[in-house]
Amino acid sequence: MIKREKITDLVTAHFEGTDKFIVDIKVLAGSKIEIYIDAPNHILIADCIELSRYVESNLDREKEDFELQVSSPGATEPFKVIEQYKKYIETKVTVKTKDGGKHLGILKEANINNFVIEETRREKKTLGKGNHTVIENLTIEYNNVKETKSVLPF
Repeated sequence: MIKREKITDLVTAHFEGTDKFIVDIKVLAGSKIEIYIDAPNHILIADCIELSRYVESNLDREKEDFELQVSSPGATEPFKVIEQYKKYIETKVTVKTKDGGKHLGILKEANINNFVIEETRREKKTLGKGNHTVIENLTIEYNNVKETKSVLPF
């Protein structure tokens, strides 16, 4: 069976010196290989084709047959790597935390340990009637995140 580490090494070598990054690599039953890639701006179909050809040329179909799929993660897929958080800075995201919290806000920054979202919500006034708008920066550690997704703007 083809090892995930071998595929990771091939993709890493191919991307050396570029801004492209690995989001996920799966080696499934039946030697089906799925590679998900991204970049700070965007991934082109040509990028996927180029990587697919590179990986395929470095594997031996005579030794073991395989199915190979290279794509970018879908727009509605949860984030898996820190680079995706950095890519989506200044865009709206939803965050579900492991403690059951749900947050909607603008992703403001991301570093190795955590990220910050600017959450805007309406709260009741402490004095008088009605509500007022509260804007709060929330720092969330990655190890407390169940799921983060970008919000499509429509």
